[in-house]
Amino acid sequence: MSNQAEVWLLDDDNSILDALAQGLTLEGWQCRTFNQPASLLRELSANFAGVILTDLNMPQMDGLSVLKAVQQIDTDLPVVLLTGYGDISIAVNAMQLGAYSFIEKPVNHTELHKTLQQALEKRQLCLQNRRLSAQLRESRRGRVQLIGDSPAINQMRNLLDLVLDTPADVLIEGETGSGKEMVARYLHDNSARSDQHFVAINCGAIPEQLIESELFGSEAGAFTGADKKRIGKFEFANGGTLFLDEIESTPLSVQIRLLRVLEERKVTPLGSNQSINLNIRVVAATKTNLEQLSQQGDFRLDLYYRLNLLQVAIPPLRQRRQDIPLLFKHFAMLAAARYHKPVLPLNQLQLDSLLSHSWPGNVRELRNLAERYVLLGPEAAFMQQGLALPDTIGSAMGLSERVAFFEQMLIEEALNATKGSIKETMQALNLPRKTLYDKMRKYGLIRSQFKDDDTSELLE
Repeated sequence: MSNQAEVWLLDDDNSILDALAQGLTLEGWQCRTFNQPASLLRELSANFAGVILTDLNMPQMDGLSVLKAVQQIDTDLPVVLLTGYGDISIAVNAMQLGAYSFIEKPVNHTELHKTLQQALEKRQLCLQNRRLSAQLRESRRGRVQLIGDSPAINQMRNLLDLVLDTPADVLIEGETGSGKEMVARYLHDNSARSDQHFVAINCGAIPEQLIESELFGSEAGAFTGADKKRIGKFEFANGGTLFLDEIESTPLSVQIRLLRVLEERKVTPLGSNQSINLNIRVVAATKTNLEQLSQQGDFRLDLYYRLNLLQVAIPPLRQRRQDIPLLFKHFAMLAAARYHKPVLPLNQLQLDSLLSHSWPGNVRELRNLAERYVLLGPEAAFMQQGLALPDTIGSAMGLSERVAFFEQMLIEEALNATKGSIKETMQALNLPRKTLYDKMRKYGLIRSQFKDDDTSELLE
């Protein structure tokens, strides 16, 4: 059971509370007990990621009143009711009012655990969709967002959010294709510097004899061939963010000057005696171990310690496989909008192939596959990528995940076939309108994604 499996228990009988808490704790749940509805409601917020289990009959405030109060805080918070034998009709009414489920007394702990687990999964999916919707809203404002909801990417995003507006320089470590520049842009776009320049330079792509003038600038006549003044990247990025990619490729002779600029926050162009004050954040990135390079003498140790004030490690794609379907869909939608082509939903075998691949090229490799998938079609794209489609469904996903994926795939196929028509999709799937809307909301599906005349939502 996840450490986030939390349940709040409400009952006016302390002996029942203790028994429930003891049993659920043994099952791995984190339990909080309340014998007063008001005390639970005071502490409850829309960010609560767990489940509420409440007795139906209580003297001060009954379970139905608790349910209504909880829904005023968040209509999607799952509430499970404990009911006596004579309360079944009331419990059914509570279900119609939005309760998740009810459990009869005496409590069957196996049934209780199963019901709470299902309610928790629903709650976590709801919060995940909210986070992804927030990311989408931010991306529509032109701000870079980090796509994904795995524990690894959430941990990294939380770290970045803590330092968005601090002046600290950042060192990003990540494998090739893992998205180091995207992380640097996230830091810039979501900070108070977002209205200033974001300047990126690849230190490994510039000839050694030119890198000093590229970074620090130069006056006319400063060296042979310098026929005019050149604004360096530090000066051009002043007020904003400078991204130094492949910092390990910087020549040792340049590293000395780079260290001085980082420490003094001043830059002096080549051939000039006039220093320029800098208000700048420097984000450096590397795909190698700088500390090991320093010990080998291939990178200045003092520069490494200066850059390593705040270190951000990007998890490789193979360590956050649950983000692969979301990332693939995101890149495929972008490609579809760019090339004016439809997106065919992945089937289960294709998804299992994606989930079982090792992704040595990380997110860049996945993005390239998604673009070929849109341009060439599934079979040619997978063949060109060298991804084999298994004969049977593998074990990369659990049963509930497979069922959910298959359900989402059927709904996407129907929406594609009907060009987003809700009425025709209802008929094709034999679903009531409310059920279809609920499932579309669950899977983050937006009708306009599937309409020919509107690509404004394709950036999802």
